[in-house]
Amino acid sequence: MSVVQPVTCTVKPAVYLHVGGAKADPAHSGVCVVDVKPRPPSVFQIEKITFKNNYTAFVTVRLLRRSPGQEAPARWCTALRDLPLMDNPHTEGGSQDYYSIHRTQVGPDHVSSVRLILRQPSAAWFTFSLEEIEIYPHTEAVSHPCSQTARPLLVSPQGLPDPHTVSSSIQQMWALTEVMQTNQTTASIGRFDVDGCYDVNLLSLT
Repeated sequence: MSVVQPVTCTVKPAVYLHVGGAKADPAHSGVCVVDVKPRPPSVFQIEKITFKNNYTAFVTVRLLRRSPGQEAPARWCTALRDLPLMDNPHTEGGSQDYYSIHRTQVGPDHVSSVRLILRQPSAAWFTFSLEEIEIYPHTEAVSHPCSQTARPLLVSPQGLPDPHTVSSSIQQMWALTEVMQTNQTTASIGRFDVDGCYDVNLLSLT
């Protein structure tokens, strides 16, 4: 079974958002955007997105999607909103864990770019980000010859007994076994007990 490799992507540096034109300290921003684009540019289907958290409290996933067979330009859509990554933004729980966002969570296909919007409302952490971001493509399942139901080998009947006779004999043996098990007695039988009496000829003097 072949291992699916992640899509070769360019992860752009995080852009911290600020209110107004002044650029404040990233720790006081609370929101940053990370764009992930395939290299070279292409359209792909997402199986899962994996990453290691670095003190990000919530992540939103937006996808640049191009509808197949349409000339309209690609449009951004929000596939997943405010997925919690930390138990509490002010505590350590989940701050450096590994996460996977699966296909069932993001949905749309024909993706040409992924945008991750990170939020950290707590001022307790100097910076926050996501590390080791990887996108794995969805591939249609292809039936493998080894996974198909095995077919019985055809063997020449020459020199072999008739299969119907063998099957009948096995059925009779099975039926006889069932009858014996059903009628099996639990009464103990003595070593020299014959019809409830001892046979003198079977006894020996010690």
